[in-house]
Amino acid sequence: MRITKVYTRTGDAGQTRLAGGQQVWKDCLRVEAYGTVDELNASIGLVRAMNAEAVTKSPGSIQLEEDLRWVQNKLFDVGSILATQPGQTFNNMPMVTAKDVTKLERMIDRCQKDLAPLKEFILPGGGKVSATLHQARTICRRAERICIRLTREETVAPELNKYLNRLSDALFVLARWVAKTQGEPEFLWDRESSAVAD
Repeated sequence: MRITKVYTRTGDAGQTRLAGGQQVWKDCLRVEAYGTVDELNASIGLVRAMNAEAVTKSPGSIQLEEDLRWVQNKLFDVGSILATQPGQTFNNMPMVTAKDVTKLERMIDRCQKDLAPLKEFILPGGGKVSATLHQARTICRRAERICIRLTREETVAPELNKYLNRLSDALFVLARWVAKTQGEPEFLWDRESSAVAD
């Protein structure tokens, strides 16, 4: 793909084109789905930028960079598939497969080995990297919800929904793992302090 011009003026009237050239409204569910995946990808890019600011490169920060770069590339695959009308294919069309879901599960299992079991919900926060991973997780959940809605109206490959579901789990575990490996605090939900006082 070669992009020679950023603006085309063709979307000024509220419509855009899918990968196969079909014109659709910019607020249609399919555009909302791949737009939210794009937002998720940008939030993961922010995590990578913050991770890159570390003064010393620990094995953990190097591993996180490798994991998130793969995730970003795979999210471009997800977005490309969502931007294509069901039933259409083109040369070198990206794929999301069961192997990609398994890779996320292995990532989760690898990080879980270093973590104590959870006894309560976690307040999103801690350090910059872990907090931004929590934010990415919530965007991923939204992308998944939109894709589920799209699935009820049009054909969506089941691997996409599985991938997004597992990715949100992976982002949660990565946020905890980063907090642990970087010595950042992890705050649990204090049910008593959240109760409304009389």
